[in-house]
Amino acid sequence: MVSEPMNIRMVDTLGQYSAIQEEVDTAVQAVIRSGMYINGPVVNRFAEQLGAYLDDTHVIPCANGTDALQIALMALDLKPGDEVIVPSFTFVATVEVLALLQLKPVFVEVDMLTFNLDPTHLSKALSPKTKAILPVHLYGHVAEMAPILQFAEAHGLYVIEDAAQAIGGSYRFPDGRTMKAGTMGTIGCTSFYPSKNLGAYGDGGAIFTRDAALADRLKTICQHGSHQRYLHEIVGVNSRLDAIQAAILEIKLRRLDQYNEARRSAARQYTELLSDIEGLICPSEASYAHHVFHQYTLRLTAGRETRDKVKAFMDEAGIPSMIYYPIPCHLQEAYRHYGYQMGDLPGTEQLTAEVISLPMHSELTREQIIYISSHLKKALS
Repeated sequence: MVSEPMNIRMVDTLGQYSAIQEEVDTAVQAVIRSGMYINGPVVNRFAEQLGAYLDDTHVIPCANGTDALQIALMALDLKPGDEVIVPSFTFVATVEVLALLQLKPVFVEVDMLTFNLDPTHLSKALSPKTKAILPVHLYGHVAEMAPILQFAEAHGLYVIEDAAQAIGGSYRFPDGRTMKAGTMGTIGCTSFYPSKNLGAYGDGGAIFTRDAALADRLKTICQHGSHQRYLHEIVGVNSRLDAIQAAILEIKLRRLDQYNEARRSAARQYTELLSDIEGLICPSEASYAHHVFHQYTLRLTAGRETRDKVKAFMDEAGIPSMIYYPIPCHLQEAYRHYGYQMGDLPGTEQLTAEVISLPMHSELTREQIIYISSHLKKALS
């Protein structure tokens, strides 16, 4: 068993870069020499390549994942007061964009094993004002999309997928069809934040749709609501992916499946070492899912006090860990005015007291995984 201190990162972007440094440096220099830094041929080429990877989906690059969500909602012409069904157990950006557009989030519970929106709660959340469902593919595990899509179709609702943590993940429908995260609903959104499975070296995001007319509208909104310079047809925003980031993402896209498989391998090794610990629940993969493990998130069923002690122990040992997320969105101060109280979503609230995420990235070694796991066992002993 390894006992010496190790240099372990929560996300090892530097290690990943070292393996592709020459290729990245060459591509970045080429963009700089071209003088075309915003949009242009490199961005267009990356969008085409990502669209092909996503099985012929239209891809509209933008400045970041939060913009992607906001632009998606703007494109659907939702009105102030319209309701959107959304999990509370998510990063705040998912809900933030609803508030900014004066839409009303209707929070629902998540499945306690997959951490994703539980479709059995959709009926209870439905009202005459409901216009959309916003499932989040949390931690790299796709939500259970078949019943979500069936419910949406039955009630005339849009589905906007938050796939910021799940690019490369996929869902297998009951009829055997497989579709990638972000390509099943009306619109899909992702982030290229550096820690993501497909991460840039700065901010970036993208919006996906299979509807050509909708893709054109999304692109127009990204460009100040304009098809032609100084002619503005609709209200838009300024949200663009810069060419240097596109050049880097183009290189990393070719390795995305490799990176995701490395994460899956690391997750299997963690689970092999940790699954027999009482009071600890390892992340699972539903039969319909291809999990890409943006995070490896455990549950410590003894609750918040034990979880926080474990985190402090790991911190002291120099092993990073994170709590995603300590406070659910429905209890955040910024969203208290929607009227939710402690106890309204007991499953979600329980998860925020139990979850802890271990280091997870494509560069993790077996030695590091053993070291992390052994210290976690000590913390729980």
